[in-house]
Amino acid sequence: MSQADREGDARYYQAPEPQGAPDAGQVILRDGSTATLRPATPEDFELLCTFLRSISKESYVRRFYAETPIEVAAERMLAPEPRENKLVLFVLAGDAAHPRLLATGEYVRESPDAEVAEVAFLVDDAFHGKGLGTLILERLALVAARHGITRFTAVTMARNRPMISMFGSSGFAVERRLEYGDVEVNFSILPSRESVERMELRERVATVASLYPFFHPRRVAVIGASTSPKSASQRLLKHLRAQPFAGEVTLVNPNLEGAAPSVAALPEPPDLAIIALPPEQVLAAVDACGAAGVRALVVVTTGFAETGAAGRALQEGIAERSRAHGMRLIGPNSLGVINLSVGLNASLAPHPPPAGSVAVSSQSGALGLAILEHAAAAGLGLSSFVSLGNKADVSSNDLLQYWEDDEATKLILLYLASFGNPRRFARLARRVGRKKPILAVKAGRAPLDAATAAEGGLSERAADALFQQTGVIRTETFEELFDVASLLAHQPLPRGPRVGVVTNASGPAALAVDTLRAAGLAPLDPFAPPTDDEANPFDLSAFATPEDYREAVRRALASPFDALLVVFAPLGTSTAAEIGAVLGEEVVRARGAGYAGPVLACFTGAHEPLYAGRERLPSYRFPESAARALARAYAYARWRAEPLGTLPRFDDLDLPTARALCRAKRAQGGGWLDPEEVTTLLRAFNLPLPPGRGATTEDEAVAAAEALGFPVVLKLATNDTGVGDPRAEPKLGLTESAAVRRAFGELRRAVSEGPLRVWVQKMVPEGTGLTVGVQGDPLFGPLVSFGMGGLYSEVLRDRVLRVTPLTDRDAAEMVRSVRSFPLLLGYRGHPASDLRAVEETLLRVSRLVEELPEVAELELNPLRAFSPGQGVVVLSARVRIGQ
Repeated sequence: MSQADREGDARYYQAPEPQGAPDAGQVILRDGSTATLRPATPEDFELLCTFLRSISKESYVRRFYAETPIEVAAERMLAPEPRENKLVLFVLAGDAAHPRLLATGEYVRESPDAEVAEVAFLVDDAFHGKGLGTLILERLALVAARHGITRFTAVTMARNRPMISMFGSSGFAVERRLEYGDVEVNFSILPSRESVERMELRERVATVASLYPFFHPRRVAVIGASTSPKSASQRLLKHLRAQPFAGEVTLVNPNLEGAAPSVAALPEPPDLAIIALPPEQVLAAVDACGAAGVRALVVVTTGFAETGAAGRALQEGIAERSRAHGMRLIGPNSLGVINLSVGLNASLAPHPPPAGSVAVSSQSGALGLAILEHAAAAGLGLSSFVSLGNKADVSSNDLLQYWEDDEATKLILLYLASFGNPRRFARLARRVGRKKPILAVKAGRAPLDAATAAEGGLSERAADALFQQTGVIRTETFEELFDVASLLAHQPLPRGPRVGVVTNASGPAALAVDTLRAAGLAPLDPFAPPTDDEANPFDLSAFATPEDYREAVRRALASPFDALLVVFAPLGTSTAAEIGAVLGEEVVRARGAGYAGPVLACFTGAHEPLYAGRERLPSYRFPESAARALARAYAYARWRAEPLGTLPRFDDLDLPTARALCRAKRAQGGGWLDPEEVTTLLRAFNLPLPPGRGATTEDEAVAAAEALGFPVVLKLATNDTGVGDPRAEPKLGLTESAAVRRAFGELRRAVSEGPLRVWVQKMVPEGTGLTVGVQGDPLFGPLVSFGMGGLYSEVLRDRVLRVTPLTDRDAAEMVRSVRSFPLLLGYRGHPASDLRAVEETLLRVSRLVEELPEVAELELNPLRAFSPGQGVVVLSARVRIGQ
């Protein structure tokens, strides 16, 4: 029984998404150092033997239970088996030419149908306590679950306390049994709430530990070859020493008097090394830093992947060498790192903004400089700034985990040129966004050429969907980014949609009100007489005095507004300074009385900052900018206030049948499933289908119709399109055998060549036609689409898109986001549709493609929805299996 079963939990839990493949790539250990994970191969025989010889006798006996000859043990471990039956994983340090095996783990099961596999682990004695065993267990579980394995079992000696403790701390619900001095453990590897929380915590702790030297170094070394004051290394040195950084700063340059000749010559290894050397010298510098014990690297040098294939190869080389030495890497092509909470400016930016609470990540160096300059001009104080450059290692996903619990950071700004692992970003952003707002500008809306446009259109729609699902505030421009950031950094979130607007200029205020209304907010005016339109802003007249503003603002802040926007234009004799002073005084007074809503201003023609005591009041040049910023903040507040969506568990799935079908189709090279296979697959996920049968002759079609019961539908069924074929219209409402024979003949004439295969299907009642689809994106993975059928979907493109996995909240929002949603509520005598059943269909389809990554394309069209409580039925479907 799983943890979820024991808790009566109806949710389905999904294990965290690794940065790379679950069985290969960089891994981060508990102490923040890095290593490489990969599957073992028979060619690793000597490597494994060397490892087995290096471990203690006690560890060897614990693993193999006897003094089995090392060569025999290695040969057994590396004996090739299909992945679904056996997987051996290695964790290695060092580069490919000189690897060092640190730990190994494996699962083995007797047959592809067995749901239980035995696991075993062995960790280098010197690396106990760094989380290697738990890490391998997590990765083995991820891979095993994809092959239908649901439980792990292991037998270990009772005195093998580290291994027993590792199983117990994994988060899996481990059952133990002691027999003859051995301990047998048995546990479900299906994710539960506890196992997922433990995995996320372990990953976060390791990631934060690996990034800590970038933000809190005790010793920094700048490695540069040039002696010119304008060189990157000299500028980095100058900027480091210009800030009140308390750590040691050293220049490494063999050609400069007073500088250290090498990293190895330093009395103690630096925590952070910044490399500003020509590209051809960077690789040697990385090795030197690794040998000296450096923990973190920033490479500001350009000339890598951004220059072409040769540069990309060089970049991959420095990333590999960094991993080999256990170091994290930012860059290359990076501006550097800033952490103003400790006075660190290890960057090429000469004038960073003052210290504050905003963390910034940028993939573009030029835009990174622009962000810093604009932040200073907008009065946004920074906690930290990272220029990611080419992202050879550290990515936005890593930074989100670091900033999640960083006390100095209250708001996160991201410039994204691309996603490394968008599914992982989605999971992290959804979690981090519950604590701190995340604002993002992403490039890519306007592709550079037609080919990029063809490839990137879907990904851009997916990016929009991802941001919407995860609560990330996507802005279209940097100007809007800072407009919203100025509000979120200095003001509380609005608790509701009611906005008070106080103004002496009805024109600008009207623009603000229009923008607020369009975004779903409710600008109100409690001061207007009952006969007036209560949505009009309160107009003080062009010649309003400071005291007029004082009275209006005081009354507004005492009213049930969730936010206040004050608009001022210098039309009369009052000045912006006078109105600003009055506004600040009244906000201070209102805060003392308990007012907790945001206050913002639009002072046309004035650019001086506004304050209420020490609280900054965002001020905008244009009323629409202020209104848009408030609308973004309100949308985020609504997202954060709503409960997190959950993944329903669905206990009625037949996963073994579905996996066996996909496995068999892959063995045939993949392709479109035939109607019987589509039926088997959809029924394995309890997606409702009308009864149907295939037929190749007229007599078979008649027999099928009579067995199913009239009326029936007759349509073509071919492998390339699944159920249904555009070459001939389906024959509907056939009520007798003679009608079936006539329909068969018509289809025979429509398909004049080749064998004829038809699908006979029970006729279902009328309802609302919908369409649900799945298509794969090379970056985002499976994307689920939903829309009304027919004209709405095919011509009007009224479809919404979401990234899997879908939560119940995602499904509900999808259904309600199509423009034609009102039709699902009933119209002109047509009944309303069963929205709950439609949402459940979306959730089941999402679960299908998550469990079966081989499903490259799926379409349910039409999906017919009936009145509330009557469910839905899939009338036609097609599914393509990829490799």
